[in-house]
Amino acid sequence: MANDLPLTDVHILDFMWVMAGPGATRILADYGAVVVRVESSRHLDTLRTVTPFHNGQPGAENSGFFQNLNAGKLGMTLDFSTAAGRAVVLDLVRWADVVTESFSSQAMRAWGFDYESLRQVKPDIIMLSSSLMGQSGPLAQFAGFGNLAAAISGFYSLTGWPGRAPAGPFGAYTDTVAPRFTAAAILAALEYRRRTGQGQYIDQSQAETALHFLAPALLNYTVNRRVQSQLGNRDLLMAPHGVYAAAGEDRWVAIAVTTPAQWEALCEAMQHPELIDDPRFATAALRRTHQNELEAIIVAWTHTRDANEIETLLQAHGVPASALQTMYDLYRDPQLAHRGHFVELTHPIHGTTTVEGSRFTLSRTPARIDRAGPTLGRDNRYVLETILGYSAERIAELEAQGVLQ
Repeated sequence: MANDLPLTDVHILDFMWVMAGPGATRILADYGAVVVRVESSRHLDTLRTVTPFHNGQPGAENSGFFQNLNAGKLGMTLDFSTAAGRAVVLDLVRWADVVTESFSSQAMRAWGFDYESLRQVKPDIIMLSSSLMGQSGPLAQFAGFGNLAAAISGFYSLTGWPGRAPAGPFGAYTDTVAPRFTAAAILAALEYRRRTGQGQYIDQSQAETALHFLAPALLNYTVNRRVQSQLGNRDLLMAPHGVYAAAGEDRWVAIAVTTPAQWEALCEAMQHPELIDDPRFATAALRRTHQNELEAIIVAWTHTRDANEIETLLQAHGVPASALQTMYDLYRDPQLAHRGHFVELTHPIHGTTTVEGSRFTLSRTPARIDRAGPTLGRDNRYVLETILGYSAERIAELEAQGVLQ
């Protein structure tokens, strides 16, 4: 049927938690995949404890971050440390096309839910395990969050300012990189199964995934034996290249000059045409050599002007420039509003909640985000009754045994 979402026939049993895993299954849910997210009220997903909170009040149902990464999913609470809970999991495996998990290495094996065990239940199952370092090797047991993966991958040796302690990328960096690769890997496995009838196991290392973003530095060392060091906001080739103070409290503008024509246009826009013929700044290499003097001149010009006005002026002159936006600015941004980036959804506790859109638009089958992330146990009865076909008596028995927690 025209305009049906492309993944409506894909069923995902999702044991992912925190950010890297749920971010991937959220992408697939946006395009129609039925995602049953299993968690436990006895061992809360860490993301439920992460800001921002609704009305600033901490609580398991108040995390906007959790809502953003789990919109569109069905939520189920289940104690699968019990025999009855494990039986429910195996029924969900029989329903699923894909099983995803992001526990530490070997955790699923300890529960009897490793790939070899699950394929005995469903031979064509696809399973993906996402962990910091992968499921094998000397660092397979190295557990933690994406800030640790970024550190061990080498990002911290490149970020920050010369002569200072490393200042790593903001937040759990590999958690923001891995989901895109996770979603692509799952889609590739589904296509392979469509063609061959065979499932497969995907062992994803977040650290290895993120190494793609260090390719220039890795190549520079491989070919030239040059070890890249901290540059702050500067660049190996471009100058000027940085973030400069503008008028007002904590207001900034980013400027990046890539060509001689852009350099001349910047000088004209700043009303400093004499800099074009200044021998210190005649080439990009010379500008990099004299960056301290150059940046002092630029800041003297930017710090008395509004960041947005600088952006408008420089872009009109063909110079790449952008005012840095705060979260408040982003929420009010007309471009994001035009593209429907922020989506308001009905929430059973708070009335409404706001999440981000799908970030990309398919012309024939645009994403559909119409369901808030699950509250704890919200869809237990629907999953058991409608998806698995359990009787009311069996569901009541599971509830009485404390399995649905």
